[in-house]
Amino acid sequence: MDEKALAAGGYGGILGVGQGSTRPPRLIRMEYKPKGASKHVALVGKGITFDTGGISLKPPANMHHMKDDMSGAAAVISTIRAIADLELDVAVTAYAACAENMPGGGAQRPGDVVTTYGGRTIEVLNTDAEGRLVMSDALVRAAEDNPDVVLDIATLTGHAVVALGHRTAGVMGDDAVRDAVKVSADRAGEEFWPMPMPEELRAGLDSLVADIANVGPREGGMLSAGWFLKDFIAEGLPWAHLDIAGPAFNPGSPYGYTHKGGVGFGIRTMVTFIEDVMDGRAEI
Repeated sequence: MDEKALAAGGYGGILGVGQGSTRPPRLIRMEYKPKGASKHVALVGKGITFDTGGISLKPPANMHHMKDDMSGAAAVISTIRAIADLELDVAVTAYAACAENMPGGGAQRPGDVVTTYGGRTIEVLNTDAEGRLVMSDALVRAAEDNPDVVLDIATLTGHAVVALGHRTAGVMGDDAVRDAVKVSADRAGEEFWPMPMPEELRAGLDSLVADIANVGPREGGMLSAGWFLKDFIAEGLPWAHLDIAGPAFNPGSPYGYTHKGGVGFGIRTMVTFIEDVMDGRAEI
């Protein structure tokens, strides 16, 4: 979907993030649907092609690494390509929510309220918490395909890097899906750590002028980001959120089979998880 289709469809989260850039946003949808497939997995990836932070500008140190903020989108596109190449007997739909977060004259401002796809409103308190805005639109749209389970993957929070370092990603969501992702990750050889979602953190996202604010208190920031995304998950839809902010981009020396730079983290885990769903090993 180009910017005109996004505007016509009411995708305010994606449009708001991208409105400061001369390069308009896109929502990419890919589908693999073999005949007779009995299971359907939806994937949603964050695709911020470059993240300056917008008006809430990031510090200049290491900003050049922010080209990696599209790692989630790259992972879901690569995963569905791998599933098709493997000719697995499972339907997969992938959404890549893509925008460039720039501080242009038309950029969204702290305090703006955006209306997302489906009608929920978000108070934008920090324009550098933009990934969850584009993901909100895509998660609601993905549910319309009636999948059996949805995984979202994103370089979502710096809190994940502080908590888990550069080699381990966090996974949270419904207990059954979270635990199944962890099992698949272990089989695939990628480091994921299951995270809790304490209910008291949801209140920190309350807004006086919108349905939800895009940031809350600093404490538990990775977990409250999960609560934000959960607000856009259809009731009863099995879901897990993969925060790959740490291991998506290796800024140091190569280790194991991991080279320097972008590493495609999460692809092996999602492919294995989809295989496990297909074979009944993941009880979703």
